[in-house]
Amino acid sequence: MRAFDSAKSGAGTGLAGLLALCSALLQKSLRGGLIVLGQLNLGGSIDPVHNAVGLAELAVEKGATTLLIPISARRQLVELSDEMAARLSILFYVDAKDALLKGLLE
Repeated sequence: MRAFDSAKSGAGTGLAGLLALCSALLQKSLRGGLIVLGQLNLGGSIDPVHNAVGLAELAVEKGATTLLIPISARRQLVELSDEMAARLSILFYVDAKDALLKGLLE
Protein backbone atom coordinates (compact mmCIF):
# COMPACT_ATOMS: atom_id res chain seq x y z
CA MET A 1 0.00 0.00 0.00
CA ARG A 2 1.46 3.34 -1.08
CA ALA A 3 0.33 6.95 -0.92
CA PHE A 4 0.81 8.81 -4.19
CA ASP A 5 0.13 12.28 -2.80
CA SER A 6 2.95 14.79 -3.11
CA ALA A 7 3.64 14.85 0.64
CA LYS A 8 3.65 11.02 0.88
CA SER A 9 1.77 11.44 4.16
CA GLY A 10 -0.64 8.58 3.58
CA ALA A 11 -3.55 10.68 4.81
CA GLY A 12 -5.89 9.38 2.09
CA THR A 13 -5.17 5.68 2.48
CA GLY A 14 -7.87 4.87 5.06
CA LEU A 15 -10.18 3.06 2.64
CA ALA A 16 -7.31 1.12 1.06
CA GLY A 17 -6.14 0.10 4.53
CA LEU A 18 -9.65 -0.99 5.48
CA LEU A 19 -9.89 -3.12 2.32
CA ALA A 20 -6.50 -4.70 3.05
CA LEU A 21 -7.46 -5.54 6.64
CA CYS A 22 -10.85 -6.92 5.64
CA SER A 23 -9.36 -9.08 2.92
CA ALA A 24 -6.87 -10.48 5.42
CA LEU A 25 -9.64 -11.24 7.93
CA LEU A 26 -11.77 -12.90 5.24
CA GLN A 27 -8.70 -14.71 3.85
CA LYS A 28 -9.58 -13.55 0.34
CA SER A 29 -7.28 -11.64 -1.98
CA LEU A 30 -7.91 -8.23 -3.47
CA ARG A 31 -7.67 -7.82 -7.24
CA GLY A 32 -4.15 -7.48 -8.56
CA GLY A 33 -3.22 -4.08 -9.95
CA LEU A 34 -5.96 -2.37 -7.90
CA ILE A 35 -5.85 1.35 -7.17
CA VAL A 36 -8.36 2.60 -4.59
CA LEU A 37 -9.44 6.23 -4.81
CA GLY A 38 -11.49 7.98 -2.16
CA GLN A 39 -10.85 8.32 1.51
CA LEU A 40 -12.88 7.66 4.61
CA ASN A 41 -13.68 10.53 6.92
CA LEU A 42 -14.25 10.18 10.67
CA GLY A 43 -17.98 9.67 10.14
CA GLY A 44 -17.32 6.65 7.91
CA SER A 45 -18.52 8.25 4.68
CA ILE A 46 -16.42 8.74 1.56
CA ASP A 47 -14.87 12.14 0.86
CA PRO A 48 -15.11 13.53 -2.71
CA VAL A 49 -12.29 12.82 -5.15
CA HIS A 50 -10.73 15.85 -6.80
CA ASN A 51 -8.89 15.59 -10.16
CA ALA A 52 -10.07 12.05 -10.90
CA VAL A 53 -8.70 12.17 -14.46
CA GLY A 54 -5.21 13.06 -13.27
CA LEU A 55 -5.33 10.32 -10.66
CA ALA A 56 -6.52 7.78 -13.24
CA GLU A 57 -3.65 8.73 -15.56
CA LEU A 58 -1.18 8.40 -12.66
CA ALA A 59 -2.65 4.99 -11.84
CA VAL A 60 -2.02 3.78 -15.41
CA GLU A 61 1.55 5.14 -15.27
CA LYS A 62 2.13 3.15 -12.07
CA GLY A 63 0.90 -0.06 -13.71
CA ALA A 64 -2.65 -0.27 -12.40
CA THR A 65 -5.19 -2.35 -14.26
CA THR A 66 -8.27 -1.64 -12.11
CA LEU A 67 -9.44 1.65 -10.64
CA LEU A 68 -11.89 1.56 -7.74
CA ILE A 69 -13.45 5.01 -7.46
CA PRO A 70 -16.50 6.54 -5.74
CA ILE A 71 -19.61 6.93 -7.88
CA SER A 72 -19.58 10.66 -7.10
CA ALA A 73 -16.49 11.05 -9.34
CA ARG A 74 -18.16 9.38 -12.34
CA ARG A 75 -18.82 12.61 -14.22
CA GLN A 76 -15.18 13.69 -13.96
CA LEU A 77 -14.03 10.60 -15.87
CA VAL A 78 -15.85 11.71 -19.02
CA GLU A 79 -12.70 13.70 -19.79
CA LEU A 80 -10.46 10.61 -19.58
CA SER A 81 -8.74 9.95 -22.90
CA ASP A 82 -9.78 6.91 -24.95
CA GLU A 83 -6.31 5.41 -24.63
CA MET A 84 -6.38 5.60 -20.84
CA ALA A 85 -9.95 4.31 -20.64
CA ALA A 86 -9.01 1.29 -22.76
CA ARG A 87 -6.07 0.40 -20.50
CA LEU A 88 -8.01 0.67 -17.24
CA SER A 89 -10.98 -1.22 -15.82
CA ILE A 90 -13.04 1.26 -13.79
CA LEU A 91 -15.26 0.06 -10.93
CA PHE A 92 -17.53 2.48 -9.08
CA TYR A 93 -18.56 2.07 -5.45
CA VAL A 94 -21.13 3.73 -3.20
CA ASP A 95 -19.73 3.04 0.27
CA ALA A 96 -16.92 1.12 1.99
CA LYS A 97 -18.86 -2.17 1.97
CA ASP A 98 -19.50 -1.87 -1.76
CA ALA A 99 -15.81 -1.04 -2.31
CA LEU A 100 -14.79 -4.19 -0.45
CA LEU A 101 -17.15 -6.40 -2.42
CA LYS A 102 -15.92 -4.99 -5.73
CA GLY A 103 -12.25 -5.06 -4.69
CA LEU A 104 -12.18 -8.72 -3.68
CA LEU A 105 -11.29 -11.39 -6.20
CA GLU A 106 -14.31 -13.36 -7.28
